[in-house]
Amino acid sequence: ILTILGNSAVLATAVRRLSLLKPPELLTVNLAVADIGMALSMYPLAIASAWNHAWLGGDASCVYYALMGFLFGVCSMMTLCAMAVIRFLVTNSPKSNSNKITKNTVCFLIAFIWLYSLLWAILPLVGWGYYGPEPFGISCTIAWSKFHNSSNGFSFILSMFLLCTVLPALTIVACYLGIAWKVHKAYQEIQNIDRIPNAAKLEKKLTLMAVLISVGFLSSWTPYAATSFWSIFNSSDSLQPVVTLLPCLFAKSSTAYNPFIYYVFSKTFRCEVRKLQCCCAWRVHYFSSDNSMENPVSTMWSG
Repeated sequence: ILTILGNSAVLATAVRRLSLLKPPELLTVNLAVADIGMALSMYPLAIASAWNHAWLGGDASCVYYALMGFLFGVCSMMTLCAMAVIRFLVTNSPKSNSNKITKNTVCFLIAFIWLYSLLWAILPLVGWGYYGPEPFGISCTIAWSKFHNSSNGFSFILSMFLLCTVLPALTIVACYLGIAWKVHKAYQEIQNIDRIPNAAKLEKKLTLMAVLISVGFLSSWTPYAATSFWSIFNSSDSLQPVVTLLPCLFAKSSTAYNPFIYYVFSKTFRCEVRKLQCCCAWRVHYFSSDNSMENPVSTMWSG
């Protein structure tokens, strides 16, 4: 519920400000699309299976669930990587060069991210890697436990782990460390904090927001990645079901954090959310007024 409501507010805000959106903000919209896509395509089936104490459906629904999870997970990771790189380029470029990142460039980058994610999600369907149930039995993902005795599966998981997890994560860390160093040097040159220009303060706030989004995603998925990597080299029976279940639930919670981070750090987003609240309240009042006019008894009681 938090994921759908929060990210729907992000998308509604983006639609209302479509002509005013800056190119890097399109990546934020893409991240919200990935989060809400994961919530709509996966979470209802996972919740129903949890209430059922067993996976609902057969192999087809298991493959569908794992495919959606892999697709949206890789898309989110690559989007965060692109956000870090663009933030690094904007921060370390002169003002004249920072405008070279156009909407067309970002749209091309977003298209590449989706194609890259779709390619990795399809590979297990064509024979490189496998999809299968989780050890606790109420969700599906990449069949990690099959990889310690399969060269085909091991090569897939090693390639995926390097190209979809380790390399993007290192890129994110390197970019934000570079930005932090740049900001530190810039602030050292300005002795009086009151003389710091508003543009620099805004840049610092945007960078901090992007860092928190990345930290939230990486910290949510790291326990799951650790338990999954453990099951490659060891039997899944060596871990208690709760040990494999909790990291999976924690990873799924990553889709709910971002709207709260936007609300805290973005004044524009706060204003737009309040406008949406006022608009929704007005519509509820309008329709309730119409119903009271059509119903004489309701009009009498309200009087």
